[in-house]
Amino acid sequence: MYIASNWKDYEVIDTGNGDKLERWGQYSLRRPDPQIIWPIVDETGLWKTSDGHYHRSNSGGGQWEFRTKLPERWTISYGPLSFHIRPTNFKHTGLFPEQAVNWDWIMERIRSANRPIRVLNLFGYTGGATVAAAAAGAEVCHVDAAKGMVQWCKENAELSGLQNAPIRYITDDVFKFVQREQRRERQYDAIIMDPPSYGRGTNGETWKLEENLYPFVELCMSILSDKPLFILINSYTTGISPTVLHNILKMTVGRKFGGQIHCGEIGLPITKSGMNLPCGILGRWESGE
Repeated sequence: MYIASNWKDYEVIDTGNGDKLERWGQYSLRRPDPQIIWPIVDETGLWKTSDGHYHRSNSGGGQWEFRTKLPERWTISYGPLSFHIRPTNFKHTGLFPEQAVNWDWIMERIRSANRPIRVLNLFGYTGGATVAAAAAGAEVCHVDAAKGMVQWCKENAELSGLQNAPIRYITDDVFKFVQREQRRERQYDAIIMDPPSYGRGTNGETWKLEENLYPFVELCMSILSDKPLFILINSYTTGISPTVLHNILKMTVGRKFGGQIHCGEIGLPITKSGMNLPCGILGRWESGE
């Protein structure tokens, strides 16, 4: 498992009964997590007094209960990277802190390449990977279908002192965008993608990870440069194994360019128990350089 253990502004304090107790900067939040099927050992302290508690609804979704009047948003940092945090209606906060293991890897790969690197971040959300790549000196194209997420990414880049960095912010369906880049013969040295399990496009198109991921990776091969640096695939889809990502990468970029493939679970350390919380999977292909 790849563990995001270098945080100072974020912490999983404790877990149990389907919930995780977290510290986001100076605020504590209690949120549901379907992977947590063990009991709470001692439901006292911040378990009872957290600043925010997201209650799940039996009919789906849920709502926040705030014991403290929180600001509309606040900032946390990871090394040189800074991010706006805001509790949303769907329990999320605008950041997946376990992705810090990928940010570290992205920055190391770009810096060690010793050449200009052009990165494409697809399904880019609020731009954690975009900010990391830009901070390492890459030219980045950030694509997401949600206008609000693209704006959030831009704000995170500005927070991180990257307002003048070469970042393109694109609000578009990622499949259509990649097809247009193919027609333009525009190429990228690195591609990052964090596809959803299920989604709908602006014109009612449906995305199902199990059906669409392989052909989408094949399509992305058409816009890779002749000397690609890496491809990173993240997945939070229950039931998809790291071996599935390994096989997809081996049959596409690995078949054409060789290189190395590393896949596995991604997670966060739990302070109180010393255990690790699984938070999805990743697949990395990297060149031999």
